[in-house]
Amino acid sequence: MATPRKAGMPLGVVKVLDPRQLKPDNTETERILTVLDETVVKLEITGLILKIIGSLERYARMLGPEITSSLLEHQKLSMEVQHLLSSPGDEESRRAVEQRLKCSLRNILRLFLANPLLYHGLKYEIRVRESPADVFIKAFMEFRDFTLERLLTSPDEEKEKIQLMEDISLQVEKNTERISALQEELTAAIQTRDEEVNKKDKMIENLKTSIENLAKSGKADIQQIMKEGEKQQKEDEEASQERCARLKQDIQRLGIHFNALVLKHRASELVLRKEKCKTESEIQKWVQKYDTDMSEKQAAYEKLQAVYKEEKEQLSLLMEKHALLLQEYTEIEEERKMLKEKEEEAAREEARRNEAATCIQAFWKGYLVRSIYRKKLKKGRGKGKGKSKSKK
Repeated sequence: MATPRKAGMPLGVVKVLDPRQLKPDNTETERILTVLDETVVKLEITGLILKIIGSLERYARMLGPEITSSLLEHQKLSMEVQHLLSSPGDEESRRAVEQRLKCSLRNILRLFLANPLLYHGLKYEIRVRESPADVFIKAFMEFRDFTLERLLTSPDEEKEKIQLMEDISLQVEKNTERISALQEELTAAIQTRDEEVNKKDKMIENLKTSIENLAKSGKADIQQIMKEGEKQQKEDEEASQERCARLKQDIQRLGIHFNALVLKHRASELVLRKEKCKTESEIQKWVQKYDTDMSEKQAAYEKLQAVYKEEKEQLSLLMEKHALLLQEYTEIEEERKMLKEKEEEAAREEARRNEAATCIQAFWKGYLVRSIYRKKLKKGRGKGKGKSKSKK
């Protein structure tokens, strides 16, 4: 039977896959990790110091007077050390300046460690390209994770890790074999595709030749159509000239008829003018009557306007009540919608958990079946060997 530890994922596998899940189990390990973490923070602060000194005026208000003065002193000491290193001089004075530079750096680190919020704010405020110091800090953090893993890894877990690596290498070999088989299938598919492309190229060439033949025959047809079109154009021009002559005769005849109509309608125009004067006087009477009617209707309109204002005020009150009721209705609808979304989310989560449970159960059953099948194979091989020995 398989042990419970091998039934699930081994502890060493978990540590290899996610080193963040490692937790110290004794005080010595915690002390080592504390020292490494403090070293990482100090390295990051040291890298920030050079970037802050380059634009000290920009961050002076954020840093405060104490840290700003310490950084200015540190800048002066670093320039003095560079000057002493470039020009050979007194060794004792150079050592004294270096000692003062170290003390200044320790003082700056102490001030930044006493104010962690300032350190984190500057870390996210200063965005520059990756420097060699950042590369060293990343390497040191990897060393810290590796040290933590080595401290918390027992010999049994180390063996499990080695076994896992061997299993992974076997899986990689199987995958390479499968990839080679797939590559062979790919080459065969490419070959068949090339053959099909060649067939289609030949078909395209045949179609091109047939198109060229059609173009040659089409030129002869176009020439014949052009000749027929020119002949038809000449016939149309002759017909249009005859039609223009007929239209000119019609225009002359219609002009004579128009002049006769003008003379005829002048008498009717005089009669219509007399009728126009009579209608204008009648219209004036109707306008006066209209004005009197409109004054009466204006008075009635003003009464209706007063009633309308009262009804409008009542309508505004009703609209305010309607707005309050509509707001309450929308809040109720939103609450119902949120409840419905929560129910749907719970149903989806339940379905996902059921699916995951079925997948895990299927994987576990398969594993049990394979383990039982292997044991039966081992027993069958042992019995076969015993029978062969008894026959001998």
